[in-house]
Amino acid sequence: MTMPGYAIETRRLTKQFGRVLALNEVDLAIKTGEFAALMGASGSGKTTLMNILSCLDSPSSGDILLEGTAVGELDEEGRRLFRSRRIGLVFQQFHLIPYLNALENVMLAQYYHSVVDEPSARKALDDVGLSHRFDHLPGQLSGGEQQRVCIARALVNRPGLIFADEPTGNLDEQNEERVLDILRALHRDGRTIVMVTHNPALGAAAERIIRLNHGRIES
Repeated sequence: MTMPGYAIETRRLTKQFGRVLALNEVDLAIKTGEFAALMGASGSGKTTLMNILSCLDSPSSGDILLEGTAVGELDEEGRRLFRSRRIGLVFQQFHLIPYLNALENVMLAQYYHSVVDEPSARKALDDVGLSHRFDHLPGQLSGGEQQRVCIARALVNRPGLIFADEPTGNLDEQNEERVLDILRALHRDGRTIVMVTHNPALGAAAERIIRLNHGRIES
């Protein structure tokens, strides 16, 4: 049963790759509108957990509810549809199409969601400070600007859930702070944000830190 006010809930969530137990009966609850950081050493299971929470993978066993939907019971196509409609993803690697300009890269996310809406794509870029870069190709943008295009792409369909995997890993200190400012603004706007990071300074920007150790959440 869904707990009122919670955007993410897992119960005994387990993921096994052959003999490797990547997640071991993880129980987790993240409130709607909460900004949480997933932290842990390499191999702790945080990326595996992020992939399952963001519907990029499915658990071996256990339950997962996202905004009340039992996504662990969905097939691959069902997860894809839920992801495109309800989730925004920001990665360390930018994953921009090199021959599409910034506006077209953002509009591509709309295409997979429903219909293309250029004005809202322009607004998404404007919201991350890139109204002067609509026509620029990824190769003409700095690393920080490319990451902001990725954030605009993640936000254009107005998802309630934002997952960010090491979102500032390839950025300098100035651009790292810009990206954090955007995430803080999204948090103030009521979005639920889960960020994977190994950086304590980034973790401190979240209102809650969730630490994983050998596939389990540390108490």
